[in-house]
Amino acid sequence: MMQLRLNPITRKRLQRFRRIRRGFYSFVILASLTLLSLFSNYLANRRAIVVSYEGSLYFPTFQYHDMATFGQQDEYGFEDVEADYLALQATFDAADSGNWVIMPPVPHDPYEPDFDYEKPPPNAPDSRHWFGTDSQGRDVFARLLYGFRISILFALILVFVGQAAGTAIGSLQGFLGGRFDIYSQRFIEVWSTLPFLYVVILLATFFKPGFLLLLAIMSLFEWIRMTYYMRTEMYREKTKEYCLAARSFGASRWRLIFRHLLPNCLTPLVTITPFAIVGAISALTALDYLGYGLPAPTPSWGEMIDQALASHNRDKIWLSVAPFSAISITLLLVTLIGESIREAFDPKQYAHYR
Repeated sequence: MMQLRLNPITRKRLQRFRRIRRGFYSFVILASLTLLSLFSNYLANRRAIVVSYEGSLYFPTFQYHDMATFGQQDEYGFEDVEADYLALQATFDAADSGNWVIMPPVPHDPYEPDFDYEKPPPNAPDSRHWFGTDSQGRDVFARLLYGFRISILFALILVFVGQAAGTAIGSLQGFLGGRFDIYSQRFIEVWSTLPFLYVVILLATFFKPGFLLLLAIMSLFEWIRMTYYMRTEMYREKTKEYCLAARSFGASRWRLIFRHLLPNCLTPLVTITPFAIVGAISALTALDYLGYGLPAPTPSWGEMIDQALASHNRDKIWLSVAPFSAISITLLLVTLIGESIREAFDPKQYAHYR
């Protein structure tokens, strides 16, 4: 089995990053939040995690169960609608029959409204809804949590695809040079002049925007910036003595690129990636705010900001504080990580001349 082996320089850089506490702790916090967001269905959901009824166990997060399964009826007498697990929990607790229900910490769905007809939404934060409800009665905390998962996964996938494509194209440009570099660079210059926002608006008029469509559209532009850095790094590195020595020993092009050159050209990739994640999250939020992002009722920070800034909601301060705080904290964590990585990987920071 192949093992990932880090060279001494990379190990020293990682040790430097760990000593920069603001960046290291920000990475730990962001990684923990990202991991928790993957289990959002168990943290904020109107469906129970486990139900024990008449000696049988049910797992509603994996399977649909109607009211008849647990002997429930809605107010109109129907039994074929989905079970009300909060009401079921209250019934079991009152009856003390040995049946029990385990609900998520936030027993509310980011999609379904929780109406209180005596107090029309939006409602201020209380013990039932920690961050209040929005104009449609949906729990703000649940939408923040699901919105974080969508934003961070969208940014990570987009940046991975864009940086991988940009690294490959830029490296080939710098290594091969000649006509390939000239023609590809002219294409990149023309392609980069296309207005990204207009392309998104145009496609949104013909297709229903979704996660994969937005990801594909933004990936068409995400790779461009990385090609400039990798092209320059490859041009610089391929003229150094170690590369010329490898050539003299008969190393193939692929071995030169992947074994010798790329490991020494990855500093721009590592330092730019956190800031690319910041840009991806900001771009998705902006598109959702303008109405060209993810379709309703997808939990989205941009949609929450748009709702909070509506004229009839401007006095509902919790609608503004929640999404702005979530975006600010997330971008701050990513920025601190990026600055610390740039400091740890900067050779001038630790170089000594005598």
